[in-house]
Amino acid sequence: MSETVQPLSVLTDDERAFQGAVAEFAQGEVAPRVAEMEKNARLDPTLIPKYFEMGLMGIQVPEAFGGAGGSVMMVTIAVEELSKVDASAAIMVDVQNTLVAYPMLSAANDEQKKRYLPALCESQIGAYALSEATSGSDAFALATRADKKGDNWILTGRKLWITNGAEADVFIVFANTDPSKGYKGITAFIVERSFSGFSVGKKEDKLGIRASSTTELILDGVVVPATNVLGPVGQGYKIAIETLNEGRIGIGAQMIGIAQGALTAATAYVKERHQFGKCIADNQAVQFQLAQAATELAAARLMVYDAARLKDAGRDIAQAGAMAKLFASQVSERVTSLCVELFGGYGYTKDYPAEKFYRDAKIGTIYEGTSNMQLQTIAKGLLK
Repeated sequence: MSETVQPLSVLTDDERAFQGAVAEFAQGEVAPRVAEMEKNARLDPTLIPKYFEMGLMGIQVPEAFGGAGGSVMMVTIAVEELSKVDASAAIMVDVQNTLVAYPMLSAANDEQKKRYLPALCESQIGAYALSEATSGSDAFALATRADKKGDNWILTGRKLWITNGAEADVFIVFANTDPSKGYKGITAFIVERSFSGFSVGKKEDKLGIRASSTTELILDGVVVPATNVLGPVGQGYKIAIETLNEGRIGIGAQMIGIAQGALTAATAYVKERHQFGKCIADNQAVQFQLAQAATELAAARLMVYDAARLKDAGRDIAQAGAMAKLFASQVSERVTSLCVELFGGYGYTKDYPAEKFYRDAKIGTIYEGTSNMQLQTIAKGLLK
């Protein structure tokens, strides 16, 4: 696509350089693996160490803990660029930064940061475990229990829809320490894969982002040292809310990346495809559809970038993050659907990239808060 739809003016020179480096990495390392990863429904394990070598797994983490000392804006750029090539490859980086490293940085004590952050930047993958069978949008209806026993907490329950579940070494798990207090009993725990009673269950067979693992976690009396409580007991709901607010920026970035990848592919295709003696790009109807798609995508990108800037400035992003995720996911659905149509019959086959972008886009309206939940958050902010 032309740079006219890329808001380069809102990026600093350093951010543009970073964007170029990630784009080069995505084309050189991710793109050649996409077809096989999609076929196997599994990220290529040889790709993951390259994430760490690139510094993509600890972008916001200070250099003192082994990270890049970057910003939410840089996370946004990385997720967008990777998503232009493969949303599955992007979501591992997104979760690592926004749902794992961020709550560690904001809620962990010094000892926990020293123990876990360097490993998460160097070699270990993290996952965020909030959702359960009966608590999706109603996240605070979770049934997982945490009971104190001496110097340990015993976690019992099951978690569903856990991204990175198959590969993760460290999990941020939410459980209720006192159900009589409702959501005020929810507490966050740092759980290692090796802890007694912990296991990974079923891996979901999904419509889109197929190479990204989405699993069940089985907590069968998991023994968690009291030193692994993340933040104060009973304050897990606050950690969950703040983490998801940032996470929604990452999902917005994923959605604009998917849409851009699809639009780039479709724009190239319409200039090659001939019907009625001319390429279909010469048809004004096609031109106008592409123009509308590019305009909506540019607007969505600016909303996502603005939310990232607000977060980096220390501002409240509950409403801006919800708006960015809501609109970016809507735009991604519309743009990828159009691109399937512009490819014609080929768009419905796996020989061309349009159908994969279309399938990958759907999850944006569901995870890390459905579109209806984003609308509720936005409405509360308006009526406050």
